Amino acid sequence: MPTYDLESTLDLAKARISELQLQMTTGQLTSVELVSVYLARIAALDKTGPALNAVLEVNPDAMQTAQALDAERRRQGPRGPLHGIPVLMKGNIDTGDKMHTTAGSRALANWYAQTDAFVVKRLREAGAVILGKTNLTEWANFMAENMPNGYSSLGGQVRNPYGPGTHDTGGSSAGTGAAIAASLAAVGVGTETSGSILSPSSQNSLVGIKPTVGLISRTGIIPISFSQDTAGPMARTVEDAAILLGAMTGVDPADPATGSSLGVALSDYTAFLDATALKGARIGIPRDPFYTELPEAKQKIMDSVIAQLTELGATVVDVDLPKAALGEDINVLVYEFKSAINAYLGSVGANVPVHTLAELIAYNEAHSAEMLRYGQAVLLKSEETSGSLTESAYIESRLRDLRATREEGIDRLLTSHKLNALLFPNNWGAGVAAKAGYPSITVPAGYTPDGEPVGMTLTGTAFSEPTLIRLAYAYEQGTHHRVEPKL
Repeated sequence: MPTYDLESTLDLAKARISELQLQMTTGQLTSVELVSVYLARIAALDKTGPALNAVLEVNPDAMQTAQALDAERRRQGPRGPLHGIPVLMKGNIDTGDKMHTTAGSRALANWYAQTDAFVVKRLREAGAVILGKTNLTEWANFMAENMPNGYSSLGGQVRNPYGPGTHDTGGSSAGTGAAIAASLAAVGVGTETSGSILSPSSQNSLVGIKPTVGLISRTGIIPISFSQDTAGPMARTVEDAAILLGAMTGVDPADPATGSSLGVALSDYTAFLDATALKGARIGIPRDPFYTELPEAKQKIMDSVIAQLTELGATVVDVDLPKAALGEDINVLVYEFKSAINAYLGSVGANVPVHTLAELIAYNEAHSAEMLRYGQAVLLKSEETSGSLTESAYIESRLRDLRATREEGIDRLLTSHKLNALLFPNNWGAGVAAKAGYPSITVPAGYTPDGEPVGMTLTGTAFSEPTLIRLAYAYEQGTHHRVEPKL
């Protein structure tokens, strides 16, 4: 096996999926060689060098899987655009193989899921190589009130490749964000309940898609909320994110939410890569509080985003979201987490020391030096609920959230102003789309004077991913803001 150094492999490592497929089709590259390149970069950058600490573990079967896919390509051609492409999965997604599923907690350090999550099955069927699992904010940032983005007791602190130890990683899919930004895999999968794809994508100068709840199955993903959880793609380009999204969709009998995607989910979103899509588009901007509270350097970047959208043919309209849609309470998550996590932990093996939320809290307390560096206030608050979702406070919060963010919020603005999407800086509007269960896409928009990435995020109504991809691709192609981190 040849030696791969960072400089000689960077062009290949950062190449778009379509470029990698062309090289494999013409015999210039194999999946085995591609896996080797990414493994070499993980070895050089993750625990040494800038020490990004983004990867929890590497799949011991990755090389053999790549060999099998190379042989299949020679026999009968590729399955599709992901054939032989290495993908990193967030550490809260089940893989029924030799890798653990931990959510970053030492309490699950010995847990091997018995089956693949539905989304992992879909990726394997598409020919993807599951390269490894990424670090994350512990329990997807639903454990403590002041835990830093990207920290877990099992994996330690993820570091942003654009400023290791300086710039925030975003959370909770921080490991996926840092890894894909540093080209440790072709693309990655994150999960979001409220901002956990959009935040690390914008902080790591990536494209991230938070899909409509129900477009992608949640089966086999360590949960927070029945109402808001979803997996989604994280990539260096809109094209790659669209390719990955198409491979992840599908109706799952075990996840009733996916039934709503029947007839609207697509297996190919690349048809919407339209570089002229901003011509004639109408985009709404809820400035207050999303712009007024931005630091000055980021305000200037968002001002330039508005100017660029206009230059590319869009009409930009100021709009106001109702105050009820801007509420920052997490009542729904607090109530749903206990029920959701008890159901998941109840299925883990006897070798795992926790099978309920109460047992997890007790385990953390018994190992407080390792587990409770930032406390567990959120877990304690959730344990105080009944777990039956019968409390009036929960039901009223859920109904209020839906009404405020859908009928009176996003849908009202899109309809009354004849808009294609709403615009937000970074993940600042993530909570609105999260409570509605609606999609968003974030795209690199520039960098502050000290090199911190800034993203612009577009949000639409249910299952408007095609529209958002069109608009985001047109902005990306019209600006080309993203630059590689200097590692």
